[in-house]
Amino acid sequence: MELAAELRRALDGVCAAGAPEVRENGEWIAALDGMQYEVRPQGEAALLHLWSGQQSLVRRVVSVAEESRERVVVEVARFGHARLARLEFVAAAPREPRFVDRAQFSGRLRQILTDHFPDETVVSLAASADLRHSISGSYTRGLTHRGSEAFAVLGASPNEDGATIDGILTFGLIWLQHTRDRAKRHSVSGLRLFLPRGKASVISHRLNALAAPQEVELYEYDPLYWRVRRVALSDAGNLATWIVLRREIEQAIAAALPIAERIRLLAPDAIRIGVAPGTQEVTVRFRGLEIARWRLGAMWFGLGDHQDVLIPEKWPAMQTLVRQLDVRRHPLASDTKHRLYRAQPERWLETMVAGDPARIDARLDPGQVYTQVPAFSSGDRGIIDLLAATRDGRLAVIELKASEDIHLVMQAVDYWLRVRWHHDRDDFRRFGYFPDTPLKSKPPLLYLVAPGFRFHPATDIVLRYLSPEIEVSRISLAENWRRGLKVVFRQ
Repeated sequence: MELAAELRRALDGVCAAGAPEVRENGEWIAALDGMQYEVRPQGEAALLHLWSGQQSLVRRVVSVAEESRERVVVEVARFGHARLARLEFVAAAPREPRFVDRAQFSGRLRQILTDHFPDETVVSLAASADLRHSISGSYTRGLTHRGSEAFAVLGASPNEDGATIDGILTFGLIWLQHTRDRAKRHSVSGLRLFLPRGKASVISHRLNALAAPQEVELYEYDPLYWRVRRVALSDAGNLATWIVLRREIEQAIAAALPIAERIRLLAPDAIRIGVAPGTQEVTVRFRGLEIARWRLGAMWFGLGDHQDVLIPEKWPAMQTLVRQLDVRRHPLASDTKHRLYRAQPERWLETMVAGDPARIDARLDPGQVYTQVPAFSSGDRGIIDLLAATRDGRLAVIELKASEDIHLVMQAVDYWLRVRWHHDRDDFRRFGYFPDTPLKSKPPLLYLVAPGFRFHPATDIVLRYLSPEIEVSRISLAENWRRGLKVVFRQ
């Protein structure tokens, strides 16, 4: 009875400022974040019951080793263990909710692996970032083994956003290669990815681009009951992609053309007229930066959210905006740090490549370049896609990036797969694209275009796992590409 009272008093003290962190043998038990407790006497010992919304823990306490307002340490006996363990309760500043969520998921993933692969041993699980090897802390990564065979593991918490979920294959391949490079006693056979239920369609689709898709096992788990099912490669489902009839785009441009053309003539070398991907809204862009948009029968102009209808009285403001951009967004602008110079660099690069694709490859036909065709349900994905054709009729996907992006390859592959899917169905010809070029049946070429120092170091790792069917050319541009496209390296 005395130990139970002592333990209750000690825990009341350390919990006075809020629920403390619980650590067993130095390891933080994330699933007990926000824990509650109950103490009951058990002979000369005390029975301690801890619980939270994620986990319940019962330990037999044999002594209170340390006690203060900030920290309580007790020695506990665990069933099946001869040695006593140390349970710590530490008053600590609340951890970031995302950090707690990922740490709690690590515990869940360990249980999933133990239950689903009972004949394998979980060697390690970690949720911290390893920046040196380009490994993200957004996922729980680990390694399991059975005999001499091992598997790399990567899982995403059910509370991660869509971009993190879709990025898991990139980091999975990096983690797989890292485990293979370090393997000594085991042969790492493949990669296992774990995603929340209903979130695997993009990854399942992208697996079709790998040279050995059977090396990657894809699993979905139920966040409520934590049941797991394996996703078959054939379960890619319907593609969230479509093609807009070319004549519909031309009709939309024709409706806006009288006023759009008047704007274009303010700076004919810099302003381009186009259509927003997946819509029939006509855009007017100054070196890639949108300055006006035709929608609902009216032309709206301005930058960002500050837009007005372009009525005759507003025309001087339109002229002032173009003059300002002609100074601030000029290739030879003196202030290269100005926000208008640096805004939307991919869009600026897009206009330059679309205007002269032969700079990228002399085989590309300057008269056969389209922007973001087919369209995605998610709209602008933060990366520019150009669809072109060579002079002899080979389709070509051109991916542009002006800044470093570790997901460049997988996003490009995603688009390449969709282009091939439509190409196999002759959709481009049927929808009015490439009318003067008979397209060859070969798979599309793929160009990755970025300034030379903007390719992520992990790009080579991801590329080595792609199918040889995907012919990739990596095009490195000079860093001052705004002054003119100059290829400094091809691979």
